Amino acid sequence: MPSQPDQLFAEKTREKLQEPPKYAVILLNDNYTTFDFVVKVLTQVFRKSVPEAIKITNDVHHRGRGACGYYSREIAETKIEQVEIMSQAEGYPLKCIMEKAG
Repeated sequence: MPSQPDQLFAEKTREKLQEPPKYAVILLNDNYTTFDFVVKVLTQVFRKSVPEAIKITNDVHHRGRGACGYYSREIAETKIEQVEIMSQAEGYPLKCIMEKAG
């Protein structure tokens, strides 16, 4: 019998669990969607504060795109679908994409 209590148990190798990859959800600029509607999308779908939403909307307007957040693949896909549904309901062509965060 082993003299040390910790020797009573066989060592188990533990696999390191990796976090699932994150995806950036990005709004793309167009010439038709209003500034106010983009702010509305950001506050309702992405739960951004109004100042955050205005900053992201300015990025979309001036840079052609703006990052809304980083999510798991499933959540990113759901957010994109929510943006599309909201945009279509209001008659805007606002588009959203996701890119694997690097």
